[in-house]
Amino acid sequence: MSTGQGRSIELRHLRAFLAVADAGNVTRAAAALRLTQPAVSRTLAALEQHLGVRLVDRSTHHLALTPEGVVFRDKATAAFDEAVDSGGLRHWPLRLGHAWSAFGPYTTPLLRSWQERYPETPLELLRIDDRTAGLTRGEVDAALLRGPVDAPGLVTEVLFSEERVAAVTADGPLAAHTSLRLADLTDGTVVLNTVSGTTTVDLWPPHARPAATLTVANTDDWLTAIAAGRGSGVSVASTADMHPHAGVAYRPLVDAPTVPLLLARRDAPGHPALPKLAAMAREIIGEDSTG
Repeated sequence: MSTGQGRSIELRHLRAFLAVADAGNVTRAAAALRLTQPAVSRTLAALEQHLGVRLVDRSTHHLALTPEGVVFRDKATAAFDEAVDSGGLRHWPLRLGHAWSAFGPYTTPLLRSWQERYPETPLELLRIDDRTAGLTRGEVDAALLRGPVDAPGLVTEVLFSEERVAAVTADGPLAAHTSLRLADLTDGTVVLNTVSGTTTVDLWPPHARPAATLTVANTDDWLTAIAAGRGSGVSVASTADMHPHAGVAYRPLVDAPTVPLLLARRDAPGHPALPKLAAMAREIIGEDSTG
């Protein structure tokens, strides 16, 4: 592999690479940098030649980072923030992914507090229908994840645990109950969001599992199926607040285990503001528990 022509990596290389990584497209990156597309392409190619690795997969219209590119993006973000002055260029966003329900009741307090305290670093909350909310693919810097996460290369911290709720058809018989038990759902179909959800048939004992299941790929399809009377679902308490739906009624599920909410990041140098994010999340939860 080539080790380049002896030139060191310059700030322009990091700026071009990070712009491409963020935009997913050389044309948009060039527009953001106010450079020509060929200039950005040449700069990116020179960086890859110097490092001796391919950072970007160019096989599709929407550019994706290679595994080496994901690792380098974290290092480049930290290096870029250290190199530039806080008065002009340190506005690289901190991207926080989630698959559904974000930070639950603490979502708005987190976003408002961050904006007030760290206005120079935008906090972008991104919903991505993926088990790790785009974290393992390098689409976000950190993620709010629910339930067990077995993806390699991640570091997680439990922020709090949530009670489970049943989501039932609003005009169906189960909606007449003030609370429900797991057994109340087994006579009908249970709608499972296997892409980003935490519920599987293993939530029920082997001898008392649902009569049928319906698999969907995201929270929107999950809600639509339940509202249409195609089945019931199980989620966390935050879903009732973050995803209200006229056709869905949420009821406490009294005999189901709680679900941990995790703050996850890659086990590698990452965005320099990650420690501040973790500290603020803990602070907001602590204020609520003592308030």
